[in-house]
Amino acid sequence: MKKYLGVDYGTKKIGLALSDDAGVLAFPHSVVINSKEAHEQIKEIAKVNSIKDVVIGYSKDLDGTENPIMENIREFQKELEGEGFTIYLEPEFWSTFQAKRMSDDSVADASAAAIILQSYLDRV
Repeated sequence: MKKYLGVDYGTKKIGLALSDDAGVLAFPHSVVINSKEAHEQIKEIAKVNSIKDVVIGYSKDLDGTENPIMENIREFQKELEGEGFTIYLEPEFWSTFQAKRMSDDSVADASAAAIILQSYLDRV
């Protein structure tokens, strides 16, 4: 089985989640500030955890069109693919809102990443 990294990519913060070693359950991991260093931090977390498969939330508006954040997500996706990661885009809708209802605000983005990752794991 594979271990996965889940990502809830935001303009200010990026929530991260990890799967268990069997690739069945997702757990909130951490939140990093979206800065120049963030991408390196994320790659390091993946490396330390022997992860090559990354699930990123695919964000759409209520009418089904892509949110403006998708431009940044696609750049991030290309960067990770260039480093040898396999990227999966998982449709997400209101994951951060849902996570804030279930967890403390300081870890809501990591919880949102876990929701996105679990949604993917449940489908594969």
